[in-house]
Amino acid sequence: MLYLVATPIGNLKDVTLRALEILKSVDVIACEDTRWSGQLLKHYAPHLNLPPARRGEERRGVEKKPRLISFHDHSGPGRVREIISLLKEGKHVALVSDGGTPLISDPGFPLVREAIREGIRVEAVPGPTAVVTALAASGLASERFTFWGFLPAKSSRRKRELEAAASLRHTLVFFESPHRLMKSIEEMREILGDREAAICRELTKKFEEIVRGSLQELVEKTKAKRPLGEIVIVVAGKGRKKVFS
Repeated sequence: MLYLVATPIGNLKDVTLRALEILKSVDVIACEDTRWSGQLLKHYAPHLNLPPARRGEERRGVEKKPRLISFHDHSGPGRVREIISLLKEGKHVALVSDGGTPLISDPGFPLVREAIREGIRVEAVPGPTAVVTALAASGLASERFTFWGFLPAKSSRRKRELEAAASLRHTLVFFESPHRLMKSIEEMREILGDREAAICRELTKKFEEIVRGSLQELVEKTKAKRPLGEIVIVVAGKGRKKVFS
């Protein structure tokens, strides 16, 4: 079994009971960053009831900890084959990202595709995702939406992506990095028009912040205070009625 396990995007209490059960029971956890996932497991250790890892415990019948291996954007086909081999041996593997649901702007698609081709069962364990959290908190229409992921770093490609989204009448959701935020929302205002939008920052974390307004207002607010941290931009669809005024 290959489990796709969602982990908290900020607040560690957002982990599900099922996710904890899966992480305890699997043989291997494939992590985007083994150091980060190791810290998460250490935090959850009392709930997971994980034993300490000491030499000779397996011989004494002590339950083993899951083994952590890396699986990230730069993992090549060899790592995919390695994990598939483990699954074909009968091992249970959990795939986790640094936060949120695996495959949603995170590594995992090549592994899942190959597992399905090999007839290996794939099971998603739902939980936190910044996409839906930002959409729900934005105040914008949520009955239909398009998740665009991260816009391209190059301005010319970014503008083409925004032009492709300009005619959509439902809500748009983007991930963005702090250092590109200003340029992105300026180009959104230029290409999409002065629509309502929300900048959702550090969701579920201590310094969570949601700034709402027109794209022009958000440009001005961002100029006055450059935000840091993980950012989701939610933008109203074409021709939608205003909700913030």
